[in-house]
Formats: sequence, C-alpha cells, structure tokens
Amino acid sequence: MKFTKIRKKELIRFLFGGGSAVVVDYIIYQLLMLASLSQDISKALSFICGAAVGFVINKLWTFESAIFSKNEVLRYVILYSCTAIINAVVNRFTLKITALEMLAFLCATGVSTILNFLGQKFFVFRK
Repeated sequence: MKFTKIRKKELIRFLFGGGSAVVVDYIIYQLLMLASLSQDISKALSFICGAAVGFVINKLWTFESAIFSKNEVLRYVILYSCTAIINAVVNRFTLKITALEMLAFLCATGVSTILNFLGQKFFVFRK
C-alpha cells in the first residue's frame, strides 16, 4: 500500500466537512425530537444523516474521490462503526479517571476525529 502525505488542505476541508456533518446531525436530532420520536431513534437517524453528509463532503471535496464505489461505502460504514465504539470507550475511560464530562467528550471526539481522518484518507478514499 502506498501512503501519500497528509496535506493541510485536506485537514482543513475535513474539519469543515465534519463540522457540517455535526450541524446536520444536531438539526435533524432536534427536529425529530420535536416530532415526538424517541430519543434513541432520533439520535440514530440523525447520526446516519450526519454520516451521510460527511461521506459526500469528504468523498467529493476533501479527498476528491470522484468515482463512485460500493466498496467505499462499505469501508466508510466499517470505519465509522469502529470509531463510534472507540469514541464510546474513550469517553467512558476518561469519565472514570477524571469524572469530567466535557473533558471526556473532547477526548473521545478528538480521538475519533483523528482516526476518521486517517481512516478516510488511507482506507476509505485511498487512491
């Protein structure tokens, strides 16, 4: 496997794309909660919507992968499933050792953001 260097442009675009995905996740979550759906269903559906937005933005803009591939979708689902679990584990572990919710959230988000960037660059949208 050939590794390419990480470019500043990709990092900036990834952060913007990820931020956009989080905003979509939050808005959809709030709208579904207003529609009286359960919290769990609202969060699951909003996460899927945010992940879909992140996929499109990162595929087309961040990593400039114009050719559609079913394997990219599968690798993206695998990556996000793994990083969601890692996010939860880091959050729980940080809470256990510090009892600081915001710190736990930030640590978990930071770890999963780094893993998602690397995973998308070298696994999902590899050239």
